[in-house]
Parts: sequence; C-alpha cells; structure tokens
Amino acid sequence: MASTDDVSRKREMLQRRRRGNRGRDTALSELAEALYDRYRKEHKIADLNEAIQLVPYQDRGELADSKEAVTLGRAALQLCPPGHPIVANPSTTSLLEEAIELHREAWYSVLLGILIGFHLSTISLAVLGIDMEPWGVVADLEEAVLLEREALELRPPEDPDRTISLNNLACYLEMRFVKKADMGDLEEAIELYRVALELRPSGHPDRSTSLQNLACCLKDRYDNQGGADVLEESMALLRAALELCPPGHPNRGAVLNNLAGALRTKFEKKADKCDLKDAIELSRAALELHPSGHPHRFASLGNLAHCLRDQYDNEGVLADLEEVVTLGRAALELSPPGHPDRASSLKDLACHLTKRFETQLDMRDLEEAIKLHRAALVLRPSGHPHRFSSLHHLACCLTDRRAILGRPTDLEQAVLLGRAALELCPPGHIDRAASLNNLACSLGTRFEKHADMRDLEEAIQLYRATLELHPSGHRQRFSSLQNLARCLRHRYQSQGLVADSEEALLLGREALELCPPGDPDRAASLNNLASTLGIRFEKQGDMCDLEEVVELYRAVLEIRPSGHPDRFQSLQSLARCLRIRYGNRSEVAVADLEEAIMLGRAALELCPPQHPNRFPSLHCLAGDLRERSEKLAEVRDLEEAIELLRAALELCPSGHPHRFLSLETLARCLRARYGSQGVVSDLEEIVVLGRAALELSPPGHPRRVASLNLLAYGLRTRFEKQANVRDLEEAIELLRTALELCSSEHPHRLISLQNLAFCLFARYGQQGGAADLKEATPLDGAVRTHSPPGHADRRAADLDEAIALEQQALQLLTPGDSDYDTCQRRLTDYLEAKTKNCSEVATPSSDVPPVTC
Repeated sequence: MASTDDVSRKREMLQRRRRGNRGRDTALSELAEALYDRYRKEHKIADLNEAIQLVPYQDRGELADSKEAVTLGRAALQLCPPGHPIVANPSTTSLLEEAIELHREAWYSVLLGILIGFHLSTISLAVLGIDMEPWGVVADLEEAVLLEREALELRPPEDPDRTISLNNLACYLEMRFVKKADMGDLEEAIELYRVALELRPSGHPDRSTSLQNLACCLKDRYDNQGGADVLEESMALLRAALELCPPGHPNRGAVLNNLAGALRTKFEKKADKCDLKDAIELSRAALELHPSGHPHRFASLGNLAHCLRDQYDNEGVLADLEEVVTLGRAALELSPPGHPDRASSLKDLACHLTKRFETQLDMRDLEEAIKLHRAALVLRPSGHPHRFSSLHHLACCLTDRRAILGRPTDLEQAVLLGRAALELCPPGHIDRAASLNNLACSLGTRFEKHADMRDLEEAIQLYRATLELHPSGHRQRFSSLQNLARCLRHRYQSQGLVADSEEALLLGREALELCPPGDPDRAASLNNLASTLGIRFEKQGDMCDLEEVVELYRAVLEIRPSGHPDRFQSLQSLARCLRIRYGNRSEVAVADLEEAIMLGRAALELCPPQHPNRFPSLHCLAGDLRERSEKLAEVRDLEEAIELLRAALELCPSGHPHRFLSLETLARCLRARYGSQGVVSDLEEIVVLGRAALELSPPGHPRRVASLNLLAYGLRTRFEKQANVRDLEEAIELLRTALELCSSEHPHRLISLQNLAFCLFARYGQQGGAADLKEATPLDGAVRTHSPPGHADRRAADLDEAIALEQQALQLLTPGDSDYDTCQRRLTDYLEAKTKNCSEVATPSSDVPPVTC
C-alpha cells in the first residue's frame, strides 16, 4: 500500500507541473522511480535489493542521475532473467511501460535505451537464446538500437561510461541477430565488444564480463560461418574470464557453462574426446554452483545434458543417455506451463527421448517424444522464431514412428510439416539447409515405402541444394554428402544408371575423407560407402567391389567394440557380405561361411529374448548353418538350424509380418532333414507348415507360387510314403494353379512345369492312366523349352550331347586321376537315363527327384 500511495503522490506532483514548467523533469523522474519501486516491491524481487547493495553509488536516496539508473537497470537485467515469475504478469508489464513513457520525456537517450533494453529482456527476448514471446515486439529492439547509437555518440572516447553504451549497443545488435539472422549485426557487435574490452584492461572489475561477451559473440560467428581460429579465440577469452572468476565469484558458473559449450563445439569439429570430457567436467561444476532455486540452474541442466548426449553418441554408454533423460525431465519441471522456456524444455526432452528410442526401440519413448513436440509446437505459433525447430523435430519423429508401425498418416504429416518448415526458411535463411534436409529425408522415406520416383527425384534436388549451402570446410558438409549419396544409390538401384553409382561413390569417398580415424562419424561413412559398393556389385558382379565392401565392414566392426550400441548391425553386415562372397566362390571360400557363422553367433548373443533384433539374428544364423550342413553334410548344423527357426517362429505369432517367412524357411529345413533321415514326423510337419504358409500368401502375393510348390512337394512326398492318392491329387491341383500364375518369363515356371510333370508321371505309374501320360509328355516338352543348355532337365538332344562330351572328357583322363571315377559315374548315369527314357517312360526315377522351390 505504501508504494501505491507513493505513486499517487508523485502523480499529483507531476500534474501540478505542466509542460515547460521548471521541475517537471524531476517530477517525471520521481514518478518513474515510484512506479519502478512498486513494480519491484509488490513482486518481491529480493535479488534486486541485493544488487542495489552491491552496486557502488554515492546517493542511495534517489535515482539522482542517469548513471545510477543505468546501473540499476543492468542489475535488474542480470538478476531478473527471462522466465522470472514477474514476466507472465501483464500488470507489471504495464507499470514498466508507463515508466518507460515517463522517461521518454525526462531522461536522455542513455537511460531510455537501458529501459527499453530492460523491457525487452523482461518480455523474453534475450541474448541467452530463449524463446521470444508473441508480445516481444521487434520495434522495441529497433528503438533500443537507435537510442543506444545516439547515446554512444554523446559519449566521447574519454568518457568513463563509454563502455556502457558500447556493451549495450553490442547487446541489442546481438539480440537483433538472433531474431533476424543478419550477420552484419553480429559483426558489428563483435567490433563493439572488442572496443569495450580495450577500455577494460587488466584489473578492471568488469573485464571478465567483456571477455565473456566477446567470446559468446565469436562463438555465434563460428556456429554460422565456421573457422577454427574463431573458435580458438572464443575459448581463449573464456579461459581468461574464468581466471578472473575464482571460486566464490558470482559469475563463475556462467563462465564455466560458456567454456563448456565452446569445448563441446570443438569436440563436434575435431572429435577429441578430451575436449568433451573437459566440457562435462565444467558443466558439472557449473551445475553444483547452481543448486535448486538458482535462476541459472535451468541452463546448467541443459548444458550438461547436451554434453552427456554427445558422449553417449561417441561411446555408447547407456548410463550417459539415462542421465540425459533425467536432466531433461528436471529442466522441464523448472519450466511449468506459462514459463517462457517451456517450449525449449519440451523440445529438448523430446529429443533426448528420441535418442533413447533409437537405441532401445521402446515405443513409449517415441510416443512421449511426439507428444512433447506437439506441445512445443502449440507454444510456437505462426511467426514464432523457433517454430521451424518444432516442425522439424516433430516431422522426424513421425517418420520414425511410420517406420515402426507403418502408419501412412505419419509419413504424410511429416512431409506436410517439412514443407511448412521450408516455407519459413527462404533462401539466405540460417535454417534453410536444415529444412531442405529434413523434407528430403521424409520424401526419401516415402519413396522407400511407395516407390514413387517423383519423391526420390525431389529428394535428390533438395539434397543437392543442401550440399550447395555446405561448401568445403562447412561442418555439415559430411552429412549432406552422405544423404545425397544415399539417394543416388537408391536411384541407381531402381533405374540402373551407372552415372548415379559413380557419383554416389565419389560423394561417399569424399565423406570418408572428412572422417579420419577417431572421428565419431567414420563408422557411418564406412557403412554408406560399403552399401553403395555392395549394390554396384549386385548390378555388375565385380568381385573387386565385394572385396572392398568386406574390408570396409571389417573396419566398421573394429570401431564398434563390445558394448557399442551399433555392434549388432556391424556383425550382421559383415556376416551378410561374407555369406555373399561364399556364394560366389564356395569351392574356395568355406572360411567365409565359417566366419559368417561365428559373427552370427556373436550377433545372437547381443539379442536376448524380447530384443527387437532377435528374430533376424535367429533367422540369419539358421540360414548359414543350413548352408554349411549342405556343404559339409554336417547333421548337427541342420539340427541347430531347425531349433533356431522354431525359436524364430515363436517370435512371430499370428498376424506378425515375418510369420510367412518363418513358416516357409522352417518347412524347407525340415524338408532337407527328411530327405537325409526320412523321419515321417518331419513330413507331416512340412505339410502343416506349408498349408499355413499358403494361407498367408493369397492370390497376388509375391510368394504364392513358391508356397503352392512347397505344399505340393510335401503332399507328393507323403503320397510316395503312404500311397494316399488324395495327396497326389491335391498336389496336382496345387501345381496346376501355380503354373497358371507363371507367365513365360516367371522365374518359377520351369520348376512348376517339372513338378507337375513329375506328379502326373507318378499318377500314371499308380493308375496306369494313358491320359496322364499324354498330358505329361507335352509338359516335359515345355520344361525342355524353358531349360537352357546345361540345365538338369534338358532336351533329349542335350542328353545325347552330354553323353558325347562326357565320353570325350573320359578319354582325356587316365585311371587314378582325381576326376576319373567321378566322370565315369556321371557317364554311367547319363547312359542309364537314356535307357530309361526309351523303355520306362511312365516310371519316374526315385533316385533323381525333380527340382523344387
């Protein structure tokens, strides 16, 4: 009440002093002081009282001169940072507005500039980079700049308060840079801070502040333009500032945080783990200086969280990521609804949860991240300077959820958000490159889903535009090279344009050059290059490409030792390439298959029950073991493969997208075991699994023909064992259906022809039906038509030629040669086949079963 009465008295005094009346300026000043005092007292700014006691001035009774007003304004700015509870109260803002208007009449531009600057800071536009509220009017900032320029002109070089105007003008210019991204403002701010620093030599009480101001501005320039020398100067200034802020100094925590941020940035560029370790140590020290209730605790929590997240990305220690999430939640608690930093807190925690999702694939983390990003977007409406960031991150999360759950709406929304973000970033905008990249990523993902080449073409154009904004030396050039190379690889895979593969390889090799040993992105670069070479090998069959792929994946595995979160992927990739190399030279590369099995076992150990990658681990290892069993006739390998596939099938209940694959693969392994051991129970299970697989491959399914042949094999084999004609009849009907689905160029047409012919021969042999023989004969002719020279089912002429060639080969050998007996047996088989062909047309040989798929 006392402060309110004081305001009333001062207002009456002002009313008695009309314009031009002597003493009106004093009355204006006193009323402004009374309004400010009420503003302070009613909102209990105890920190400001403490600041007044610390600020050196002679007359404590009144705001007697502009110097003291300036000092108190600066103290208020430091001790009432954005986010203070008074900020959200409209009535306090109106009081401050009234004080500013009074001072427009009473005080010269120095005081006016400071008050407008204080007003700006109070309404949440600050150099600290916090969110600007909708009512943070840029006009105030523009006026502050103009007034402070006038104030600077009124303070000649010898004026002891010139540093105040230099710092204030630099501060406002830096604020304007944050809002408008005009590098001219930042450059001018740097020059002003340099001049101010020269006026505060060693021993000056404010030298540490000037050091820190200049350092932060240089850091901004580095973030936007790069330049190692700029970052080094920033760090040197911060180290000098820290020396001037020993333990107990009120600014020590702020300097620790800023130096930690610079070291973290240096780590991102140089990948020196020592820099990151130092940054974490400094951030922890700063957090200790900012306990619960401290106005800078929020910033310290965020700084430490970001440093630990970088360490997690580099070392893969899960404890770091868990601490990051904990720190993010603590920061969010310090920014409740209505707090100006709430949007940034929501965004940061969402990003931390997204990172944890990428590691643990816990959908709860991703769902929470999406919810938090949506909440942040609501707080950043159209026109908000950070709306782009929320659009960007929400789009990325929706893309990730689409990849897991397959929701088309998520991907479509991600594209829409990406386009909206790009509209906010016209050419020349600081975030344009990031926006181009994000939209290109969503379009690339949509191409992978729908194979619409228009999406891929647009993605390539966007990535090219991004790369142009990241020239040589830019710290984001690596990611732009990687992304464009990946899209060109996709287009090469789809269209086979050699120019795309060549360009993708050039980009990939350049990216690798930017990641020397020790760089945290080296593994990703090696992987990307290996993928491109692998696809070119698939297209062109150059073994040199495959050899390089194997070496690249070996290098990746070395970078990802035991405990690394991506080690599983590296084990699988190398095993897959070794498996391919074995398939291309199996006679001499059994060691590749052995190593693939060893790597597969290591990968499976990293996937305990309930792990999302356990199914592919079981399936791949089973496939390699089955391959080795066929190569070495090792029964134990086949038995283990069957057990692994049974475990994989248990992970694929009804409705699971991989259930069909599990059913089909297990049935084929059981077929192999039945062929070698003749266990009837295997045969019965083959039929059961075959029927289940056929149900999951309805008409139109790409594997329906294979399913029809697989079930037909089981039924035909059971007929041979049990002589139940119904099995044979069903097999024939299945094979007729399969053949109808096979066009002349279908890869399974030959097999379907062979199998149906074989079954018809069997039914003729069982029933002696001439009609079956009549139908089977033209089918065999069709088989021969689709059999290239050298195929197991060739024409009669092929068989005659084979006999002649084998006879010639036998003449080149002598008894005792390693191939003599094999060649002789082969010739005998050919002669017996010709004899049977002439005398026993309707009786298929039980020793030479048909090929089955």
